[in-house]
Amino acid sequence: MAACLLPVMVDSIGVNYGQIADNLPPPEHVVPLVKSIGATKVKLYDADPRVLDAFANTGIEFMVGLGNEYLDKMRDPDKAQAWVKQNVQSHLPATNITSIFVGNEVFTLEDSSLSEYLLPAMQSVHAALVSLGLDKQVTVTTTHSLAILQTSYPPSAGSFREDLIDCLSQTLSFHQKTGSAFLINAYPYFAYEANPKQVPLDFVLFQPNQGVTDPGTNLHYDNMLYAQIDAVYSALASLGYNKLPVHISETGWPSKGDEDEAGATPENAKKYNGNLIKLMSGKTGTPMRPDSDLNIYIFALFNENLKPGPTSERNYGLFKPDGTPAYSLGIGGINVVPGGSPGNAVTTPSYPTGSSTDYLSISSARQGRYQLLEHVLLMAPLLLLKTLV
Repeated sequence: MAACLLPVMVDSIGVNYGQIADNLPPPEHVVPLVKSIGATKVKLYDADPRVLDAFANTGIEFMVGLGNEYLDKMRDPDKAQAWVKQNVQSHLPATNITSIFVGNEVFTLEDSSLSEYLLPAMQSVHAALVSLGLDKQVTVTTTHSLAILQTSYPPSAGSFREDLIDCLSQTLSFHQKTGSAFLINAYPYFAYEANPKQVPLDFVLFQPNQGVTDPGTNLHYDNMLYAQIDAVYSALASLGYNKLPVHISETGWPSKGDEDEAGATPENAKKYNGNLIKLMSGKTGTPMRPDSDLNIYIFALFNENLKPGPTSERNYGLFKPDGTPAYSLGIGGINVVPGGSPGNAVTTPSYPTGSSTDYLSISSARQGRYQLLEHVLLMAPLLLLKTLV
């Protein structure tokens, strides 16, 4: 088994473990892969018992998911309690489940009918945890696209979309009362892929660059992700939630793409994810919140061959299905090949029955008028920056 080649364990780095594939190794062989990148947190898109059992007694923190297809059902307190008993309580304390995310990017879906179900579902799941005495150990949250922002530059002027403020405010009140984090999916890759001639590549890859300065705070930003995070902090503060923690539930970079998917290369993926891990190792926050712990979940653990959409969708993984690195990242891989002996993988079926497929296509979030904001976050200053270099 390969040892972790990173100099330190990164306490706040996590990884998304998706399973929309028919060639992934069994969960018990995934444990050392997660450890090999120094990750201490894993985010599932469901509550797959095979995975949760495999990671028992490892100490690795788990965030499990209730997909959008469950929102209507989870409004029923009895159904919420039954789900928590079966999928969370039964695995505690052996598996370190610390959070449940209910719904994925609900407020920016083209179908807005689910928005009214989100908060009641979150409340029912939390109530179930309270009744079972688990609410101090397991929090309830939901994930959001950056397209919930109306203004993103400068970061100090970050604000939420006017049409979402009412529903967001209710959700934020829930977070504050229950002590759960605000989750954002952030992909600087989308900004570069949409405008590769104008967005400086070094700025999105955490490479040395002259950066941009927020005129409102005089804070300097040398990477897009941190500027996006601080824009979210500002948006939260504008609604009176300046102490609510922001966690990045997804971010990543594809190692392969179609001809029209600029920047999707192994070298760029290596720089983005490798530099991000190094930044996290440094225990530094964003310019606006330098002392705040940044919890970031890289997307994703594996390339997933059954995901629809452009080629990039199937190539966000740090690892190939055989357990070898998708690209050189200074981390160890395990030689997992078809077989079944220790250290080898057995081909598994596609994602388990009941597994959430809300994240089937990351790029689908880029459709629609508001979703296009995710492409152009921070674009105005970057256009100026490009002319200066």
